[in-house]
Amino acid sequence: MQATGLMQADGQMKALFYTEYGSADVLELKEMEKPVPKDNEVLVKVQAASINYIDGQALTGESFFIRLTTLGLRKPRKKMLGDDFAGRIEAVGRNVKQFEPGDEVFGLCNTGAFAEYRCVAADKGVLARKPANVSFEEASTLPTAGITALQGIRNKGQVSPGQKVLINGASGGVGMIAVQIAKSLGAEVTGECSTSKMEMVRSIGADHVIDYTRENFTKKGPGYDMIFAVGGYRPILDYKRALSPNGRYVCAGGSLAQFVQSLLLGPLVSMRGDKKLGSIGLARPNQEDFEFLAALVGDGRLVPFIDRRYPLSEAAEALRYYGEGHSKGKVVITIG
Repeated sequence: MQATGLMQADGQMKALFYTEYGSADVLELKEMEKPVPKDNEVLVKVQAASINYIDGQALTGESFFIRLTTLGLRKPRKKMLGDDFAGRIEAVGRNVKQFEPGDEVFGLCNTGAFAEYRCVAADKGVLARKPANVSFEEASTLPTAGITALQGIRNKGQVSPGQKVLINGASGGVGMIAVQIAKSLGAEVTGECSTSKMEMVRSIGADHVIDYTRENFTKKGPGYDMIFAVGGYRPILDYKRALSPNGRYVCAGGSLAQFVQSLLLGPLVSMRGDKKLGSIGLARPNQEDFEFLAALVGDGRLVPFIDRRYPLSEAAEALRYYGEGHSKGKVVITIG
């Protein structure tokens, strides 16, 4: 018999809250009522959650553009952080058929993952079963970074076997997954990163590694069939120069100027010649892509890289460390 949300509603849980923008000092761990799943939701006992770029932006409110369009101009509309999680389903809503209590899953929850429990829609393509040989911590690193890398490399970049691909920002959460996805698609991959992270990028399968502090790959002329700029900061015309004929440049992050150039100038530049330049836009989670990521990590073609782990009680310190910009791979908050 299915366990329903009403049967599991009793009790309290701990969750991370904030009511104003600022440093990690504004964060507070509070007690609150354990949520009850709606008819189309599952209640997940969260075991691990990973930190993403948007969490840092949501905490500090540093970007006026993001505050205006997403977060709330004066104060955060949503008082909780965290999108990516992995855990075990404790209860299901009455209309949920594809998941059962006890299923181990990973997915996206649209804020609130830094908590002991979270209700998640089961019918929106944001939830998938975790492979048995993958830890909760590893699985929690996949949703946002994995979907962004997969849709950027495979869908927008249209990478095929034998192509030369460069990952700009290869040592970050998205970049490290992008390197491995490009390799799984048969590409020859070059990762660009800082000096201290070169060996790590080699260890995940990059065929070549460039130290951006010593070498500017865009000055060498055409050479790459696809450039994936996760941490981009160069003028868009520099990236165009580095593309081979029919090459593609896809921006997935970096500076605001980088984003604006890719969004506005990219289509205009693409109209002249055979090189295509643009932005990934918003990655769109879906069931098929989540299951594809699960298959990649399940058979070892994709290995998540975790830099540091913090318990929920030290979540503020985890966000402080992440905000310093020195992390290699993902920073994970362990909750279970």
